[in-house]
Amino acid sequence: MAKAKTAFFCTNCGAESPKWLGRCPACGAWNSFVEEIIKRPGVTHHDLSTQQLPVHIDEITSSNFSRIVTGNQEFDRVLGGGFVPGSLVLIGGEPGIGKSTLLLQIALCLKNIKVLYVSGEESDQQIRMRADRIAIKGSSCFILTETLLEDILAQAQTIQPHLIIIDSIQTLQTQTLDASAGTVSQVRECAAQLQRLAKTRNIPVVLIGHITKDGLLAGPKILEHMVDAVLQFEGDRHHGYRILRASKNRFGSASELGIFEMQAGGLREVNNPSEILRSQHNRDVSGVAIAAGMEGIRPMLIEVQALAGVPVYSTPQRSATGFDQRRLNMLLAVLEKRLGFRLSARDVFLNVAGGIRIEDPAADLAVVASIISSLEDIPISHEICFAGEIGLSGEIRPVSRLEARIAEAARLGFQQIFVSRFALKGIENLHPDIKVSALERLDEMIAGIFG
Repeated sequence: MAKAKTAFFCTNCGAESPKWLGRCPACGAWNSFVEEIIKRPGVTHHDLSTQQLPVHIDEITSSNFSRIVTGNQEFDRVLGGGFVPGSLVLIGGEPGIGKSTLLLQIALCLKNIKVLYVSGEESDQQIRMRADRIAIKGSSCFILTETLLEDILAQAQTIQPHLIIIDSIQTLQTQTLDASAGTVSQVRECAAQLQRLAKTRNIPVVLIGHITKDGLLAGPKILEHMVDAVLQFEGDRHHGYRILRASKNRFGSASELGIFEMQAGGLREVNNPSEILRSQHNRDVSGVAIAAGMEGIRPMLIEVQALAGVPVYSTPQRSATGFDQRRLNMLLAVLEKRLGFRLSARDVFLNVAGGIRIEDPAADLAVVASIISSLEDIPISHEICFAGEIGLSGEIRPVSRLEARIAEAARLGFQQIFVSRFALKGIENLHPDIKVSALERLDEMIAGIFG
């Protein structure tokens, strides 16, 4: 009798080895290799006579595919306009963040689209309870609670759906392998068969994936290379807002962002994030500044809060929530070296309102303004916002898409925005409803706001 072919796979990164290794040479993890069957006896290879022949690129006809629009504007924006037929989409996120709720809500909203929702983690009664809470009627959604891939493919052949949702890929297993569900080989093989289904039947397939304790997608790294789009659903459990980001998208921009609010009746779209990311103060308070940031091509006005105080312990503390800690330390060093502020002997705490994380360098100017405002206890007018990157020499550097930032600030009623003087080159039409203050260095901003 023929012997099954086995190999060793790293459970951390998916690296393959013909023998067991104590330490993975790819990711450096210890004791992470497990033996799995990669070929069972009697399984034959694909017939080479049916292979695809090469075609000259000029002979390939381009087809204008029509996307499946979900009706959820935030979700469609991240995807690039909706589901592309034949695409494979992977959505990851922490447990309880709302991945299943989001996709079930989208499945129920598609009225004339037949959806097959496959769940390997919940029973059909549990899914019905969530559907009743969402309270969306008249959908064409079919629920299948199954973990065996062969049965799922058979039901897909019978129902003929226009969209398939798998919750989750780590719960599926195929009979071609003897490994348990969730292993590297099972995840890779199940994803490969679902990819084959999507491409041959021209059906979009959505996979929900688990993440590790490090925040990375669980399973082999090849899973992210196989799919057409990788979406990350993130947020803070203590805040009601959720953010959907695209880290990979073959059919659209990978820099888009969608914002949702978790409510008792499901996830609500947040079409105007600038209003929810700013506190509605009745009066000006110190330590608060508004940054005109960008998420992809979407402008957003974000509130930055800072607190600079006398340290309780001998060593001053530095803490940043929603902002890069190392960049905060760099900005504090610039303030102390170039402007003479004694921040090395002060506690500095920074927070980005709304529970989101901002990585736009244009927020540097707002961060510095909020720190100085808290240090001197001088409030900044709530009608002023900032958009500028700060260099190590104290200069204010230009940022991208300044016209969109200025237009968004004017639309929300701001009266003045501080920007870099070098960013105004090539900009002809400034918004007439807002005053644009062009600066070169930080001392000009301090003199213009704090006197």
